[in-house]
Amino acid sequence: TYFDKAVNELTVAEAAYLAALPKGPSNYHPFKYADRAIERRNWVIDQMVDNGYVTQEEGAKAKAEPLGVKPRRSGTYLFAGEYFTEEVRRQISARYGENALYEGGLSVRTTLDPKMQLIARKAMQNGLMKFDTLRGYRGPVKTISVSGDWGVPLSEVKGLDDVPEWSLAVVLDSSESGLSIGLRPTRQISGELVKDRIEGTVSRDDMSFAMRHVVDGKTVKAKSPADVLKPGDVIFVQKKEGTDGAYILRQAPEVEGGMIAMDPHTGRVLAMVGGFSYSQSEFNRATQAMRQPGSSFKPIVYSAALDNGYTPASVIMDGPITIKSGNTTWTPKNYDGRTAGPATLRSGIERSRNLMTVRLANDMGMKLVAEYAERFGVYDRLAPYLPMALGSGETTVMRMVSAYSIMANGGKSIKPTLIDRIQDRYGKTVYRQDERGCENCNAAEWQNQPEPELVDNSEQVLDPMTAYQITSMMEGVVERGTGATVAELGRHIAGKTGTTNDEKDTWFIGYTPNLVVGLYMGYDQPKGLGKGATGGGLAAPIFKDFMRVALDGTPNVDFQVPEGMKLIAINRKTGMAANPDDAGAFIEAFKPGTGPADSYWVIGMGADGSNASGGALSPQANQAIQSGGGGLY
Repeated sequence: TYFDKAVNELTVAEAAYLAALPKGPSNYHPFKYADRAIERRNWVIDQMVDNGYVTQEEGAKAKAEPLGVKPRRSGTYLFAGEYFTEEVRRQISARYGENALYEGGLSVRTTLDPKMQLIARKAMQNGLMKFDTLRGYRGPVKTISVSGDWGVPLSEVKGLDDVPEWSLAVVLDSSESGLSIGLRPTRQISGELVKDRIEGTVSRDDMSFAMRHVVDGKTVKAKSPADVLKPGDVIFVQKKEGTDGAYILRQAPEVEGGMIAMDPHTGRVLAMVGGFSYSQSEFNRATQAMRQPGSSFKPIVYSAALDNGYTPASVIMDGPITIKSGNTTWTPKNYDGRTAGPATLRSGIERSRNLMTVRLANDMGMKLVAEYAERFGVYDRLAPYLPMALGSGETTVMRMVSAYSIMANGGKSIKPTLIDRIQDRYGKTVYRQDERGCENCNAAEWQNQPEPELVDNSEQVLDPMTAYQITSMMEGVVERGTGATVAELGRHIAGKTGTTNDEKDTWFIGYTPNLVVGLYMGYDQPKGLGKGATGGGLAAPIFKDFMRVALDGTPNVDFQVPEGMKLIAINRKTGMAANPDDAGAFIEAFKPGTGPADSYWVIGMGADGSNASGGALSPQANQAIQSGGGGLY
């Protein structure tokens, strides 16, 4: 792959360079660190001369040759899949060890969908950039001298190799109308800088966001581009489409995030974005970052309830509540600080009401919520305290997307995977992700037996009818609730927003019948994203941008209603059966043996109609406790 030739065709210089690589492949990159690579290669050649493998003349000739490495064709591996491939490398290393990884001749088939990976990368990067530019410009990457050949010092500045649309440039002049810039020169195959220097311009309009720039920690408004950048300042720019020599000022965002796209039926990870740029930070925020999921955890709470006697039409009080624990009290609030009185479970999740969720968790018991959170794989162990019902425990994007996959696939457990198959150097399969059994696959001869059939032996961890109910309720989040921006896609999508305390993180996780996508946005050192920042306003638009392209050309498949499910018209406010002339009627999904309540009962309301913080358990809670089944199926 380095020289596009067989081993027996390598020259002395080429063989020496390959021999130098195992010590540190990234340290001797042929294009990033060409001088260092040539120096190391020449050291190997000297060792070959000293040990008699080649003559002095052959060694001198080899050292005079350029590296000659063939550039790889631009592709998804180079510019989009670095976080994914590094995660695969870590997993193989953990499973088989470093020696097997680098010397074992393993052939690895991954789950990556190259097209989807590119779409995910673009959607995530655009979303992070959009948020960041609203905060103003933080200044140049660094400053260099432009008194001589500015191309030489500029070539030494580290860029973002996995953001190929961007280039490093140095400001040559700045004025009221904009900037004159010089682009970082490229390198020849030999590793030497090209001699030509390319210049361009950045107009005032194409750096408008930078007119609000940060000085000593405060954002100030500049009168001219010359107030923002000076000659010698190194900046990121992107070529303006349809122009010759015009560029747009760019800035690597401080805010970060992680994103995963998964097949809910197999757990195959189709795309993974671990941050804005792998070159900037190798920390994978999709798998390694421990973050509070906030309200995106609520569907787990509601699933536990629906699996244990509650219905989407059960009514809960959306009113003030104070929880006492020892000598301390906790008084949660809704995000908007308001209350709406009695409302159905469906309404509670559509509008992401914290008070209703706390009351629901309190009514059925946090031990049950913790059991489902662990069953879904969100946590290994969840402390059964009420604040945890609002997503205050830390987890990862990978775990949350896996949990939503259970709701999307009808309640079956899944194991997320980045690897389909691993074969050794002899072609023997040493690992296969697909654990389905195959009946009648090994028959010696045909004797009119049934055709071979793959058997899905995944554990059923959620009632399929519950999975449909929570999915239907999260369709409402998209159609009428906090994720309404996603409804613009005009597709059958279920999802949930998430916003943590002090707006430190925003989430959106959503799915179609065959694709689950989840992401969060937040600073690596958690701090507020700004007043009013929500999952619906920041994370959901990124999800929407991804889905718009990823689903293009695919059928708009509806979620399948399980056989035996009853669809009954109810009053949206009371949860009771709708009258024929009820303008607020809504078709709700009920399991066999359940339906709209015969009498009006509000969880969290006293017998006298007053708002209650505790008191008697609801009939649903009694049913859940007495059944003892915990919803296992």
